[in-house]
Amino acid sequence: MNNERDYNLEMQDTSVHRYAYGFDFDVMHPYMVKSFQPFFNKGSVLELGSFKGDFTQRLLPFFDDVTCVEASDVAIAEAAKNLGETVMFVNALFETAILPRRYDNIVLTHVLEHLDDPVLVLRRINHEWLEQNGRLFLACPNANAPSRQIAVKMGLISHNTAVTTAEAEHGHRRTYTLDTLERDAVAAGLKVVHRSGIFFKALANFQWDRLLQTDIVSGEYLDGCYKLGQQYPDLCSSIFLMCERGDAK
Repeated sequence: MNNERDYNLEMQDTSVHRYAYGFDFDVMHPYMVKSFQPFFNKGSVLELGSFKGDFTQRLLPFFDDVTCVEASDVAIAEAAKNLGETVMFVNALFETAILPRRYDNIVLTHVLEHLDDPVLVLRRINHEWLEQNGRLFLACPNANAPSRQIAVKMGLISHNTAVTTAEAEHGHRRTYTLDTLERDAVAAGLKVVHRSGIFFKALANFQWDRLLQTDIVSGEYLDGCYKLGQQYPDLCSSIFLMCERGDAK
C-alpha cells in the first residue's frame, strides 16, 4: 500500500475532469440502489468509501444501522455535517481499519478501482466484516462501456482498460471488466452469487450532464437504459457483483 497518497487531494475536481458528475448522483446512484435492493439483508450496512455521503443518504431508507469508513477526513466532515448522528463514521484506510463487528450488508461502489491492493481489502471483507449470511454489493466503472469504447476509437484513450491521466489524478489504479472484477472477488475467497450491469451508457459523463439539463431525455428513456443494461451488462456504465462469504483463502 502506498502511504503517501493524499485522499483529500484525490477527491478534488481538476480543470479537465470532475471527481463526480451530476450523472453519478442523479442517475447512477438511484439505479444502483434499485439494482441492490432485491438482495438487501435486513439489519446493518457498512459502506466502504462514503465520500461526502450522497450515496449514504440513499441507504438510510433501508437501514437504521449505518456505518461508513472513509479515508478522507474532509469528505467525512462534510458527510457528518449533512447526515448527523444517523450514521457512524470511521476515518480510516480500509487496509488498516479496525471495526468492532460484522455487518449484514457491505456496500463498495466505485471504490475498488482506487485501491492499491483490492484483493487484500476484499479478503478483509470476506474474513472479518461480513456476517455469516452477509452480502457484499460491489460496483465499479466498466472498461467496456460504449462511451469508453468510443473514446478508444476516437484516439482519446489507448485501450478500454487504460487508466487516463485524469483518472490517475483522482486515485484510480485500474479499470475493471466483468471478468477481472470477478477474478479479484474469487481470489479473495468471496462467492459470486449475482453479476449484472447498471445502465446502458454510450455517452461520457460530461455529455450526460449537459443532456440532463434539457428535456431531450425522459424518465422513461432512463428506465429503458437501465433495463437494457440488464440485458447487456458488458455495455453498462457500471458492472455489479453481489457476493456472499466464501471459503477462506
